[in-house]
Amino acid sequence: MIALLAARTGLAAALAVTGVTAVHQGGAGPVLGPAPDLLRAAAPATPGDPVFPGLGNAGYDALGYHLAFDYREDTRTVDAVAEMTARSTADLPWFELDALGLSVHGVRVNGRPAAFSLHDEKLRITPAATVRRGSGLTVGVTYSADPRAPLPHSGWVPTADGFALAGQPNSAHTVFPCNDHPSDKARYTVRVTAPSRLLGVAGGTLTDTAEHGGRTTRGYVMRDPMAAELLQVAVGDYLVRERPLPGGPRLRDVVPVGRATALRPALDLTAAQLAWAERHLGAFPFEAYGLLPVDTDDPAAFGFTGLETQTLTLYKPGFLTHPEPRIGAHMMHELVHAWFGDSVSPRTWADLWLNEGHADYYGMLYRYERGWPDGLGLTSLEAGLRQVYAQGDQWRLDSGPVAAPTRAGLFDSQRYAGGALVLFALREKVGAAVFDRIERAFLARYRHGVAGTGDFIATAGEVAGQDLSGFLTEWLYGTRTPPMPGHPDWTVTAPVPGGRSPRSAPQGSATL
Repeated sequence: MIALLAARTGLAAALAVTGVTAVHQGGAGPVLGPAPDLLRAAAPATPGDPVFPGLGNAGYDALGYHLAFDYREDTRTVDAVAEMTARSTADLPWFELDALGLSVHGVRVNGRPAAFSLHDEKLRITPAATVRRGSGLTVGVTYSADPRAPLPHSGWVPTADGFALAGQPNSAHTVFPCNDHPSDKARYTVRVTAPSRLLGVAGGTLTDTAEHGGRTTRGYVMRDPMAAELLQVAVGDYLVRERPLPGGPRLRDVVPVGRATALRPALDLTAAQLAWAERHLGAFPFEAYGLLPVDTDDPAAFGFTGLETQTLTLYKPGFLTHPEPRIGAHMMHELVHAWFGDSVSPRTWADLWLNEGHADYYGMLYRYERGWPDGLGLTSLEAGLRQVYAQGDQWRLDSGPVAAPTRAGLFDSQRYAGGALVLFALREKVGAAVFDRIERAFLARYRHGVAGTGDFIATAGEVAGQDLSGFLTEWLYGTRTPPMPGHPDWTVTAPVPGGRSPRSAPQGSATL
């Protein structure tokens, strides 16, 4: 069956590399996992994420993913191969990858057929022999997916002639089987096959192109490690706009052909925005940056404005046709995620404020430096954050402390503007010069890795030369909003039990 599948989909080369075959029992279908006595054995645990406790898998460390996607225009479905290379951190008589909504055809482990079953949001794999602790592990999975399939949550963004991806926070595994937790970053290669009239694109750098029978395959490599939720792959009627940026990353935008002229003014803002961000945060951490205004404004398919998929930020195209004062701060928010969120990824989803608080802080700073009024008509950073401060106790009551979100409140403004408020308090406590050194030190220490709230607190204290643990712990985990250093006149409005305060609009988020 797999040989026929490869010939039909154009994935023969990828299949040859992975050697993936379906495992069948008596011709009736896949072997449905381990025997009952093995099921009772101690299972590899999840990382125990405080927001998504079932997300991710322990027992191995993913090192790389080699992905091949073949878009079938007639059915609007995708045939795919995913190969994960990893190192085991425990003896593994069986192990799991995150997977949801995927039709799995076959699995191989270290070149040998493996039994598998799908349950909940997991792909359970039983290799022919136990994988010993410290051993290399190669897992190949062939599968197919429908980007339009109704799922409880999905990382697919279906478009009229293809798809794009939006895996944040817990939906990358609806696109490919993986260890879908930001703490397990890996390197990626991606091959995208589509009808030649369409463009298949992915984050990173284009390495090769091959046309065969009216279909074109393009290969991409991501130079630096990436969390699964940051993968971007898209197919559609796009053109690529590349331009050099002396001394900076390669600029590459992927633009709907029919909207290229209307989008150009927004795309031309990127070079100046990059220069501003680098003055504050240091050199851009990746080889390329650009925007992908995906070719749909359908709110059912695209329930947010922008999303920081690594090296290629996803956008709702209609948003980018607005004037610069309306979109500039949001564009800066998404750009700053290249440093906070992409290069330095959260250790757990409770650490989301590190991503969103920093992105909002610098988005606000960029806005107010230019005198652009926010949604309340305010035109200075202090005025904007004073308004946020007034709502602090209500937000803590409604959504939890800044660094202790509930799952329902994960993307509330508390993680965005509330996180920015914590950073402002730190700056007022230690001074602007020391604050800037803290930011640079944190980014350098955890570059292309993961970091949690405790890591940020420790870095701040070391750089400032003073114990800031009590100060930052109160701001990040306290149930009441602490006094703002240097601003004794700032007051907090009394919270209303059972009532939610008006939220200030984040400068940019995945939930807008």
